[in-house]
Amino acid sequence: MSSSGSLGSKLYRGEVSIDFIGKRRRWYAFSGLLILISAISLGVQGLHLGIEFKGGASFSVKKAGVSVAAAEKALASTGIKTEVIAQTVGSDKVRIQTGVITNLQSEAIQDALAKEFQVNRDTIDTQVVGPSWGADITHKALYGLFAFLFVVVLFLSLAFEPKMAISAIVAVIHDVLITVGIYALVGFDVTPATVIGFLTILGYSLYDTVVVFDKVRENTRGLTGGSRMTYSQAANHAVNQTLVRSINTSLIALLPVASILFVGAGLLGAGTLKDLSLALFVGLATGTYSSIFVATPLLASLHEREPAMQALARRVAAKGNATTKSSVEGAEVFAGVSAAAESHSAGATGPRNQPKRKTKKKKR
Repeated sequence: MSSSGSLGSKLYRGEVSIDFIGKRRRWYAFSGLLILISAISLGVQGLHLGIEFKGGASFSVKKAGVSVAAAEKALASTGIKTEVIAQTVGSDKVRIQTGVITNLQSEAIQDALAKEFQVNRDTIDTQVVGPSWGADITHKALYGLFAFLFVVVLFLSLAFEPKMAISAIVAVIHDVLITVGIYALVGFDVTPATVIGFLTILGYSLYDTVVVFDKVRENTRGLTGGSRMTYSQAANHAVNQTLVRSINTSLIALLPVASILFVGAGLLGAGTLKDLSLALFVGLATGTYSSIFVATPLLASLHEREPAMQALARRVAAKGNATTKSSVEGAEVFAGVSAAAESHSAGATGPRNQPKRKTKKKKR
């Protein structure tokens, strides 16, 4: 703990620095690879929409000893031709999802399930969603997403600056694309809980990005009036200053979400939790990554195109060259003075030739 604290202090003071901005092309290439994989998975497999979005019916039977095979057998006995997804929820519950069916077909399925599992028909939890209602839910979810992005752009433009708003939105779209691609790759159903998870991770991603941007604004205030560092250097210093905080906050947030995903949905079989937990887990991880490796480097790239920042970069480079030249000349002068001093010292310590004293002879 002490070593990490010491590292965090050194990063904050600038004694140790990781070049996030200078290596931005590497991060862009890695993000592009992730987005390409997501696009391929979406094109090949697509999203598995839940019945809330595409319409259909859901039947849940709770009884000890239920199995997927028995549920599929019951539906096959009805002779209804529709897609069927059966899965167990815990150890005493089975859920069957079908495509769009009529009311008569729904009653026939309930009778078959009640007969197969020997339960009362009234105890079967049934949910029927029409295709028009599912389309309406889809449109509302998209409207909510676009409204969220619009409000975020407006707020960041007023509170910070338009370039920060653009960088933050690009990072948010980056997070959404990767999360949706992983959903398509894994094959989880997209439910209203998934939409809630998406909106949550968008908020978290922006929260982490705004914290970094606030430090960037603090470091770049009045930057063009001097020649101490460029905008990219100041932004890179801000990322290093907030790096430990971002990692610690993300780990604290990921631990409970990972427990819900791997323990609750994986081990305990709480299937209703996996849609929300997967979106949260992937979104939290990508949100932290994008705030450090995507949003801030993109912001620096946008600012470095400004004439004032280009002039600042030239002044910083000129000052660096002058400092280096002065240091070299000073070293050469110091070396000459040292050589002269050593030569003088060597001459002073050599054999001394003193004049002979003349002695007068005494007369006797």
